Amino acid sequence: MTTQEEIKYQEALKRVKKIKGFYSHAAVYLLVNIMIVFLNINDLKEGESYFQFKNFLTAFFWGIGLLSHGLSVFMPGWIMGENWEERKIKELMDKEKQNKEMWQ
Repeated sequence: MTTQEEIKYQEALKRVKKIKGFYSHAAVYLLVNIMIVFLNINDLKEGESYFQFKNFLTAFFWGIGLLSHGLSVFMPGWIMGENWEERKIKELMDKEKQNKEMWQ
């Protein structure tokens, strides 16, 4: 493989790992929230409605986190701008280079 192909492969591998991480997060979200629903249903008193705000707190706030995770995976340029990671890496490498030159 050429260097360019290796770079593309590493980028694709990194992207696949991010997607896999999101799907794992979504699966855990579903499993845990289903368990919470069953626990809340078993905890209801007779005649009490399930539709109370406290029964949806975990799903709601964790859902916001899951949505953010999904946006960062599937729409990375939308939040931080296009090529944010590459720009930040270059910035940090340049800063490190300047620090080394300053102390030589």
